[in-house]
Amino acid sequence: MAHASTQAVGVSFGAPRIRIIAIPPGEAPQWVREQWVGLELPLAQRSRRARSRSVFGVLSGPRGMLTRWLAILSRRARRESGYAVRVSDAVAVLGSKSPEAASWWRTNVPDMRSPFRCFLFSESVCQVLEDSQSADRFER
Repeated sequence: MAHASTQAVGVSFGAPRIRIIAIPPGEAPQWVREQWVGLELPLAQRSRRARSRSVFGVLSGPRGMLTRWLAILSRRARRESGYAVRVSDAVAVLGSKSPEAASWWRTNVPDMRSPFRCFLFSESVCQVLEDSQSADRFER
């Protein structure tokens, strides 16, 4: 996961989901990125396929929306293939496993709290789940 990644939070039943199966790449500390492994996250996209998107590092990328758009237009963003998950959903799920890791995100990358901001989890660290694979399908 280069950016700006158990149960869905604020997501409708049946939303496509991924399971993180390896430590995502990214700028967060190793111990924080390790906590993603094993979590099931709701996708912020309708497709179950990885998509190519423009991305920035969560710590090194531009902060404001205008500066992000200018960086994209000037081709300073890199393209990566992966799965988009809303930051708010991802950090909420992470908090159920590791409150410390969720706190790291809230403290160190506070500008990512917008409901429109997404993490992009690299395709190589994700398993797309079918409805029958979700661990908590019948616990709702």
